[in-house]
Amino acid sequence: MSEGDDDILSVRDVTRHFGGRGRRLRRGAKSGPIKALDGVSFDVKRGENFGLVGESGSGKTTLARLLLQLDTATSGHIVFDGRDVVGMDRAQVREFRSRTHIVFQDPNSSLSPRMKVFDIVAEPITGLSKEQRKARVAEVVELVGLPANSVDRYPHEFSGGQRQRVAIARAIANNPELLVLDEPVSALDVSIRSQILNLLRELQDELGLTYLTIAHDLAVVYQACDRTCVMYLGKLAELGPTEDLFKDPLHPYTKALVAAIPLPDPTKRPSAREQVAGEIPSPSNPPSGCRFHTRCPIVMDRCRVEEPAWVEARTGRWVACHAVDVERASPTPAERSVTA
Repeated sequence: MSEGDDDILSVRDVTRHFGGRGRRLRRGAKSGPIKALDGVSFDVKRGENFGLVGESGSGKTTLARLLLQLDTATSGHIVFDGRDVVGMDRAQVREFRSRTHIVFQDPNSSLSPRMKVFDIVAEPITGLSKEQRKARVAEVVELVGLPANSVDRYPHEFSGGQRQRVAIARAIANNPELLVLDEPVSALDVSIRSQILNLLRELQDELGLTYLTIAHDLAVVYQACDRTCVMYLGKLAELGPTEDLFKDPLHPYTKALVAAIPLPDPTKRPSAREQVAGEIPSPSNPPSGCRFHTRCPIVMDRCRVEEPAWVEARTGRWVACHAVDVERASPTPAERSVTA
């Protein structure tokens, strides 16, 4: 996986470990550090909607916090628009954050009940006069489909979908380049989820935004994302174009996630090879070898002792699984010299 000129974000071998020293489990046994992320690498292309999916505890939200510099990576590099954000000083972080923003899952908790919509939306705007800020707030409120008089109202006076529109207006108010969407519709009624997803798509096209969408609902990812990355217990399991990943999943975990999507036909059930049993292991004591082997329906002896490499199994399809046959997208240097 190599960084390209059209990449706005490149994540390289990022880890985030929490604590570990002196913490004890039952009978005096010490636990290791919580490995929330362990060697994560991927690229996000400018102008795309990149999805991150996985169960609770897979590391999605931790990764989002690192990307926005709300937390610090234990090791690795996060390169935004050609510049490594890891280790930035306060002034550099402020400048970086002016180019990024986040839309949280629940607008009820992300919007202050004591602030009017005007103040909420205007809060991140910098470098403008009072009149310019007023005009900008009016502009973005209109962009997200709210009436002009919304600026004089409080969040509790709106429906859930309207509150999320306020949150989106705040996120785009300072003309960011990258938006992290953390479960942007999971707290909303099913009837209005498509409306918000359509709004986000329209804003992306109109403003040239790049999205990183975090979700556990694969139906949302399928509808919204250009490429999707599947995470499991702090590591990447599979990455590829969303359409390909859903139609032909390579990793057993991805197959299980796709098979679990509810279908209109109740007679169609996942096969034994598409089902996952048990709970996700503790990140403070992850399994050896492949971290998924304790729940994998096709586990082999090799999986229990040897960690699978992150390889390009098909053109644009990356996976970490011993059971996947690899079809190299391009010849090795030795092969090129033979055929030259």
